Amino acid sequence: MRETDKEVHVITGGGGYPGFCLGKQLIHDGHLVRLLDIREPTTDLLDGMEFIKGDIRKLEDVNKAFTDSSIVYHMASFGMSGRDQLNKKLIDEINIGGTENVIKACYENNIKRLVFTSTYNVVYGGEEIINGDESLPYLSDHKFTDQYSKTKREAEEKVLDVNNTVTSDGHTRLYTCALRLAGVYGPGEQRHIPRIVSYIEQGLTVVIYGAKESKVDFLHVDNLVQGHILAGQALSKHKNQKVAGQVYFLSDGKPINNFEFFRPLFEDLGYTYPKIRLPFNVIFYMAFLIEIIHSIVGRFYNFQPLLTRTEVYKTGITHYFSINKASEELGYKPTVQNDLSQVVKYYQKIGRVKQPKSSKTLKYYFVNLIIFFIIFSIIMSFLPTATGPYMR
Repeated sequence: MRETDKEVHVITGGGGYPGFCLGKQLIHDGHLVRLLDIREPTTDLLDGMEFIKGDIRKLEDVNKAFTDSSIVYHMASFGMSGRDQLNKKLIDEINIGGTENVIKACYENNIKRLVFTSTYNVVYGGEEIINGDESLPYLSDHKFTDQYSKTKREAEEKVLDVNNTVTSDGHTRLYTCALRLAGVYGPGEQRHIPRIVSYIEQGLTVVIYGAKESKVDFLHVDNLVQGHILAGQALSKHKNQKVAGQVYFLSDGKPINNFEFFRPLFEDLGYTYPKIRLPFNVIFYMAFLIEIIHSIVGRFYNFQPLLTRTEVYKTGITHYFSINKASEELGYKPTVQNDLSQVVKYYQKIGRVKQPKSSKTLKYYFVNLIIFFIIFSIIMSFLPTATGPYMR
């Protein structure tokens, strides 16, 4: 096949870990790949890859990336975790405004297929869900505890609303679908796991919380890539657009306790797995307090909160979803299930193992002081209240 005959696949957010992994597989499958991102990839481009530095908040940047392309994987977003989750203005601009620009650029460039990367959080807001499916309704506005999840719901709705609509040339039709992802992991993941490893190294992960039997889903990057490619293929004309207008949950298909999942990161990097388990509500309200403090001082000192409320209920309350629809309609079949071995090897290779006589940080003592007062408060709440002539 000549280079000019190959399809151009565009990935917004292609400089990030999931997007770049998807791009590598698309190159392997014989396509040309165009990565659009405001940040450059951390690894070298492959032959057939093009990187365009651009901002999805700017329509001209999006149009430049979409020129002469066949399919778009819209993976760019902002505010998924940590302090980014508290920047509501930027979240709105990127997740809603950016998605509107992606849709406009699809119309203007007569794109035929658009796969939107969504999240569990469009239907999950802290209430237990066991083996949920795609029939669950969207979460209502008042149940969201973070702006990211709310804007992802709005963006997903916008993408699905334009399914099977005619583009600017008057005859090309745009077909869309959405993939709702569990927490993504893999060797080299840049968002969640580095933060967890950093907390482990600093001695900040000395407790766990929530019910011991609680379970959540995870998604290995290989499975993420497989799901996106299958969705893109199924949107094509020769597949009769079977998935057009549909949503699909993607995970490893093997729910597990959040803290048990990360146990190898503790033990194989030389650290002690936490033995203290605190009630869920204690940690949730502590996270709420941290968010309040951040809202006051964040404009002067944008510190990284240990946890946000959304992160607490995503890790401490049972919620997992069936992948049957993705399996039946996309042919999705996870090839990796809850396997952190590659991640552990990655951190061992770069020397992130416990060093002897490692020094304790100020954060370590601060967090332990907070934990002491939490445990003390819990104990005191169970003691009888003193009464008598001198007690008022």
